[in-house]
Amino acid sequence: MYEEMEGVEVPKYFLCPISLHIMNDPVTTTTGITYDRHSIHQWLNTATNPVCPVTKLPLSRDSDLTPNHTLRRLIQAWLTCHGRGDRAPLTPLSRAHVLKLLRGVSVPRLHSASLDRLLALATSEDYVVDRKLLVECGAPKAMVVFITKCYEEKKILSLEKALRILNAIWTSEIKDLVENNDELIDCLTWVLNLENDSEFDSLKNAAVLLAKELVKVASSSLVEILNPELFKGVVGILRQRGGNYCIVPIKAALQVMLEVCQHGRNKYRIIEADAIFELIQLELDLGLAHPELKKVTELAFCLLAQLCSCADGRAQLLAHAGGMSIVSNRILRVSPVVDDRAVHILAQISKNTGTNEAVQEMERAGAMSKLCMVLQADCAKYLKEKVREILRRHSHVWRNSPCFQVYLLSG
Repeated sequence: MYEEMEGVEVPKYFLCPISLHIMNDPVTTTTGITYDRHSIHQWLNTATNPVCPVTKLPLSRDSDLTPNHTLRRLIQAWLTCHGRGDRAPLTPLSRAHVLKLLRGVSVPRLHSASLDRLLALATSEDYVVDRKLLVECGAPKAMVVFITKCYEEKKILSLEKALRILNAIWTSEIKDLVENNDELIDCLTWVLNLENDSEFDSLKNAAVLLAKELVKVASSSLVEILNPELFKGVVGILRQRGGNYCIVPIKAALQVMLEVCQHGRNKYRIIEADAIFELIQLELDLGLAHPELKKVTELAFCLLAQLCSCADGRAQLLAHAGGMSIVSNRILRVSPVVDDRAVHILAQISKNTGTNEAVQEMERAGAMSKLCMVLQADCAKYLKEKVREILRRHSHVWRNSPCFQVYLLSG
């Protein structure tokens, strides 16, 4: 519905074609149509195949948005004339202002206030600042320099602000700046291994969110020689409990480990950091009550499947009293991704650790009954074939089980 102001008709060209509200910061796209900056940013960032909402012509997500200063002044004058000066559009962010704030970051007495302002600009929810301008002015490099300086001097004051700013303005364009920056990795490792005190939780959360982005663009040579201490710190994030605020960093920690798992000896370093124990505890403690936990469980099982591809990983899973139970329990309860990974884990154990004790533990934990249920459920053909292979391989151990007898009869 068009915005109304106490019966006054608003000129149509003052209204954003997307929100149908008076534009706060009008910008013009390459197709020649003017939108409010906040609305067109949201449109471009959420659309599967971005197009101009009016002309339907293609628009890239990083399309140049040109401020329409003339229209902004007209809107401001019109609002003032109608007694709505409080609704006057915000002054666009200027390059000079950003550069002044970035210079302040390097000045000890100014860095805290400058970082506060930059963080407000980078994370504002009410007004989408053109983050591209922050990048163009050199904000990523300034943040990296500040973060590494904090690490060298072992100072954490204002460090969280810099980490959050870098997270907020992160783009693929800064890959050259960080892909071989081992000092930045060392800084994140240091932060993640700070003493276990709730005082440092938000700082560690910011660090693991940055680590998630960093490992995606880091060079393979850097990823292959990651410090084992990094994984101890990342695994420590999994111990966070008690609220929804934990979900985002926990997902980030799982994504970090999944991203680097296949490089060098990282899989063994992750296992040595007790990741399997913490993954099982995570599933036991958090359950499936929160909607976001479906994604957490999918990530956790993808990682467990990777770690159980080696003997040390399988041994740690079997050593945990709840390991086999949690793998069996999640089958047919979460998603096809979890079903696939859980059956893969059971197949790895049955094939490579197929001792009578391990197979009997699978039966005690309910794995065999769940496998039989998979055969009766609407699951993928390849998954059922994998289940049949597991059941055939150990039929000599399970032949007296009531579940197995039902399976044979139904077969």
